[in-house]
Amino acid sequence: MTKYIVVAGGVISGVGKGVTTAALGKIIKENGYKTTLIKIDPYINCDAGTLRPTEHGEVWVTDDGGEIDQDLGTYERFLDQSIPKKNNITTGQIYKAVIDRERAGGYLGQTVQFVPHITNEVISRIKDAADGYDVAVIEIGGTVGDFENKPFFFAVKALERELGSDNVAYVLVCYLPVPAHIHEMKTKPALQAIRLLNEEGISPDFIVCRSQYAIDEIRKNKIETYAHIPSDHVIAAPDIDTIYQIPLDLERERVGAKMLKKLNLVSKRTPDWSAWQLRVDAIKNPAKRVRIGIVGKYLSTGDYSLTDSYLSIDQALIHAGAQLNVGIDVVWLDAQSVCIPHVTELQSDSSSAKSELQSLDGIIVPGGFGVAGVEGKIAVIQYAREHNIPYLGLCYGMQLAAVEFARNVCGLRDAHTTEVNAQTEHPIIDILPLQKKLIDDNAYGGTMRLGAYAAHVQPGSKVAALYRAARAIDMNDMVIERHRHRYEMNPAYVALLEQHGLRFSGRYLRADATQLMEFLELPDHPFFVATQAHPEFNSRFSNPNPLFYGFVKAAIVSKQE
Repeated sequence: MTKYIVVAGGVISGVGKGVTTAALGKIIKENGYKTTLIKIDPYINCDAGTLRPTEHGEVWVTDDGGEIDQDLGTYERFLDQSIPKKNNITTGQIYKAVIDRERAGGYLGQTVQFVPHITNEVISRIKDAADGYDVAVIEIGGTVGDFENKPFFFAVKALERELGSDNVAYVLVCYLPVPAHIHEMKTKPALQAIRLLNEEGISPDFIVCRSQYAIDEIRKNKIETYAHIPSDHVIAAPDIDTIYQIPLDLERERVGAKMLKKLNLVSKRTPDWSAWQLRVDAIKNPAKRVRIGIVGKYLSTGDYSLTDSYLSIDQALIHAGAQLNVGIDVVWLDAQSVCIPHVTELQSDSSSAKSELQSLDGIIVPGGFGVAGVEGKIAVIQYAREHNIPYLGLCYGMQLAAVEFARNVCGLRDAHTTEVNAQTEHPIIDILPLQKKLIDDNAYGGTMRLGAYAAHVQPGSKVAALYRAARAIDMNDMVIERHRHRYEMNPAYVALLEQHGLRFSGRYLRADATQLMEFLELPDHPFFVATQAHPEFNSRFSNPNPLFYGFVKAAIVSKQE
């Protein structure tokens, strides 16, 4: 029988439920249990594919083509295992399934109601995602007291009644503010969250206390009394330097042993955190540091700036840095407000834009959609190419690298992507004929390449060397990375670009025999590599992605030179 751990949040969103869920999953897995993680999102969208990055953060892509919540990325990075799209459950999915079944006559004339039909659908999906695992950790999105997540609390309580209380544990992650004007940690918001959870018929077994500082004994005792749980189940979780410290901190409070006891389980093996600790130490006290510029366009939201749109890229750099014992100082460059005004300035020796780029040890242009910031990105790619700055292009970053090369090396001044200029004389990047037919047939969603695809990389190329060194790929030199894009490198221009020195070092053979370009590189550049894929989705804390590892290694050399 699968055991379940349910993680809920109180007081505010963004308090750390996702990383707490990931850390608990990692701890249970290290004790020898087959573990999976499930995210429940209360929004009515069926998935995250249509959500704005500046509102919801990054869209995480799974091997099986799911466009889901970014917390699933945190789960994979901690567990070092792939998680399928069915592990992200949304309100939209639940109601759509029930309504579609009702319209098809699946309920045989019953009156379809919230209870039992909606809650049964939730329970069914939870069991499906947990099937075959010893322990499933479920994160319920939002905060306790929200109207949106009430159906899910009702459902997990019904699951507990079915399985028995020994097979379900509840964790409440609360925020304890320290108002600046009184300099005192306040427990009242956490106590209110406990009360609201009790109103759902659920009493927390563990309370994780998030705050700027570690909770003291006085406040711990107050929460213990209010929640009717042992004092050692009130867990301090103060702010830390890196999220990868969390499982180590939880283990210091023996959370793993306590959780197993609550679920009537015993550890199958002694966890070994030594390698994990070494990487955490490298993040906190690296031997050296490098500056990496990320040229993005999804950075602004109202009066605030956020980087969650590029969360996986940031984490992939951290993973590589931890293994190389180098700290990563990320410089966020807004392609819409920073680069565009300076496009022409890049030709000037005294420009502020050039000075900013000269301070970088490496440059990344990530994925994106649409027109905004494109010319700024192209100008930065040109600068990286001409000044031997290590460059890593991801998805759109590969497409624009091909456009830049076509313009400035091949002399095709009008070269562009038809995503930006449908009338360009030289459509270096384009929707391919089969995709255009799908659009004509109103199957627009079918034009997106989503999920894991295998590419054959050329022996002797830089890309092949990077993957061979990191993951010992077989003699077929097949590399699997995840994708999320619609436009492709136009096959009609591949030969011309290669004649001028660009090397397409990885290709995917489509069913209709069309070759799609997956990787490109400049053989004579210290490190100029780009991919149509999103390798950041396959980077793990204990297993960095080869492209990011090679890129950071090149940045170290660049700084030394």
